[in-house]
Amino acid sequence: MTREQDLLKAFIEFADTIVDEYDVVEFLHRLAKRCVELVDASEAGIMLADRDGTLHYVASSSERMRHIELFELQHDEGPCLDAYRTGLPVHSGLTDDVHARWPRFAPHALELGIESVSALPMRLRTEVIGALNLLSTAPTPLGTEDQQVAQALADIATIGILQERALNDALIVTSQLEAALESRIVIEQAKGIVAERSHVPIDTAFELLRGYARTNNRLLRDTARAIIDGTLSPDALAEPAHRDRT
Repeated sequence: MTREQDLLKAFIEFADTIVDEYDVVEFLHRLAKRCVELVDASEAGIMLADRDGTLHYVASSSERMRHIELFELQHDEGPCLDAYRTGLPVHSGLTDDVHARWPRFAPHALELGIESVSALPMRLRTEVIGALNLLSTAPTPLGTEDQQVAQALADIATIGILQERALNDALIVTSQLEAALESRIVIEQAKGIVAERSHVPIDTAFELLRGYARTNNRLLRDTARAIIDGTLSPDALAEPAHRDRT
């Protein structure tokens, strides 16, 4: 299958996902995974802004990327923050001159094997609601074609969050973003519980949660709350029928 076919398949999948009561965090996690598959990136992560304009980590392609995103937020520097604040794409190799721009992020990324970065604002018209972060172990930033594909994915993510029915209602938009951020907190807590009780890595714990939610047609955040409340046992997630195969 060509990349054009893969991209078309991804867009159809995302369009089918964006319905009433869809799970924003699950949608963005799936999009981060597809970014790694469709462009020359090793990791992908997504941050969203709250009503005060403060960025928060929401989704990523792996646990390693989650830690990188949190490092950016903790030290208030990095490509994702720049893309959000300026509303412009960032494409850069982690060369020596970049260390002056990101004195803490650049050395940290290099230590983890990251050689180049790309970050794209999640923007609709003049409104920027977050950023898509793409990191690569290759020293050369994304090429022109990959940049176009990545921007299309960022646009899909933006539309998926705002949705046409909410574009003219600031209160609805704000509530959607806050719901996504609150869901992320619940899911992180549930991941920890599943990882500890099932003796599996965090990445595996998350995939178990996703698989159970999708197999049982439940929202990911509701599955996570059930784990936290004790109404759903982590053992139930490990059953083969509930594993997510996508």
